[in-house]
Amino acid sequence: MARTPRPGSDGQPLLLTQRRIWIIFSALIAGMMLASLDQTIVSTAMPTIVGQLGGVEHQAWITTAYLLATTIVMPVYGKFGDVLGRRNLFLIAIALFTLASIGCALADSFWMFVFFRALQGLGGGGLMILSQAIIADIVPASERGKYMGPIGGIFGLSAVAGPLLGGFFVDHLTWEWAFYINIPIGIAAFAIAWFALTLPSKKATRRIDVAGVVFLSIATTCLIFFSEFGGNAEHGWAAPETWMWGAGLVVAATAFIVTEARAEDPIIPLGLFRNPIFLNATAIGFTLGLGMFSALAFMPTFLQMSSGTSAAESGLLMLPMMVGMMGTSIASGILVSKTGRYKAYPIVGTVVTIASMLLMTTLSADTPLWQICSYLFLLGAGLGLIMQVVVLVVQNAVPAEMVGTATSTNNYFREVGASLGVAIFGAMFTNRLTTELTAVFAGSGATAAEAGSAASTLDPQTMNRLPEAVRDGIVTAYADSLAPVFWYLIPFLAIAFVLALLLKQIPLSDVAGMVARGEAVGGADAEKLEADAVR
Repeated sequence: MARTPRPGSDGQPLLLTQRRIWIIFSALIAGMMLASLDQTIVSTAMPTIVGQLGGVEHQAWITTAYLLATTIVMPVYGKFGDVLGRRNLFLIAIALFTLASIGCALADSFWMFVFFRALQGLGGGGLMILSQAIIADIVPASERGKYMGPIGGIFGLSAVAGPLLGGFFVDHLTWEWAFYINIPIGIAAFAIAWFALTLPSKKATRRIDVAGVVFLSIATTCLIFFSEFGGNAEHGWAAPETWMWGAGLVVAATAFIVTEARAEDPIIPLGLFRNPIFLNATAIGFTLGLGMFSALAFMPTFLQMSSGTSAAESGLLMLPMMVGMMGTSIASGILVSKTGRYKAYPIVGTVVTIASMLLMTTLSADTPLWQICSYLFLLGAGLGLIMQVVVLVVQNAVPAEMVGTATSTNNYFREVGASLGVAIFGAMFTNRLTTELTAVFAGSGATAAEAGSAASTLDPQTMNRLPEAVRDGIVTAYADSLAPVFWYLIPFLAIAFVLALLLKQIPLSDVAGMVARGEAVGGADAEKLEADAVR
């Protein structure tokens, strides 16, 4: 794609010395800390939030709204980053995420909270995509694995600090502090990125594909609402409104494909799907998202309500999963950098993940916490072998000019899978949960209206004040509602395993994206030029 590069203020290529790479990487770490810490804090506080805002039966929408917004903007950030440069977009994403956090904290109704959570997703999508694309810009694929360690460390720190903070806020302050804390972190991340993120800016020379963005957004929205309405007991798959969303999906998707085939510079070039390695890796991400993220979204709620732990304890119980993910992610990254081979890791990862899902189908109210933690460790270990490697494979399989577009498209389809999974399997979980909870309260002597109201406003603090017999019924309801869902996830993971077997092995590039595009000088040449400039 033709464009005018503007690498630096003097028009000369940037020098990608090791020092500059780590300075830029520090800005990415700050942005990733903001997003990852938020996720673990909110997951821990979710039962209290939905209970106090009166949305237990609609709690899937908190996750769905965030994922939907994230999914819609991913291709936009990816393509615009390729065309205009990534620095300003990264700053915008941080600012949007931080401002939306304030809105979440000030929300006084459940649906207002969902709205601001969606706005957070608009910023979160940019932080995720731009971080991955910038790493590809500054680090060759053959060396990228070593940078998985610091990234894993950020997620590990978030896994510990998030539950502790979220639990502290819920147990000793208010849930609003789960979002107020993003203000100082967001300001710090913005400041670091402003000074440290020295990247080239560019000017687009082709017409921006606005129609493609609009049709893709409409199609994504229709897809999520179609699955949400179909899996919801209030509508169902036979409802006319469900199939209106389905019809909208077909129309918008058709319009999008036609638009992309004719666009001068499409938001998602259809030619990407003629690349077998890209197509295979993206299909792995889609099936993994469909089969995994719905389980992850509701596991903290299950732990907190069915196991009777506090908010902080339930969040910390997710720590084994993060330890497993960090360990295999770092190890696989180092090994990929040393050997240049990646195919075995997604294969082994899908097998381990399937094993963890089979174990989770046995969860009940009587399952010991140590046993649940071991299942979560196994789950994290499987995911760590897949997630980073799949992104690396996609980035390595496309030209440097398309690294942002390819990265965002891969993540887009993974998030589409995640949104579908949360909508469909989340609806299965919450529908059954609402029925079970209503029966528990009705069995304790409440009227039908009182039972329905109690089920929709139940939070951990309210539960602890109830009679022991009612608490036992609630614990059983949560366990019986979630565990069966894991059976429906396993077939999708089996498909991911087959796709991993078919993934082709090709050599990893030893040239960073910016160097390949002529925007920077890297390696020994960059170190020599900087040394000469200092003299």
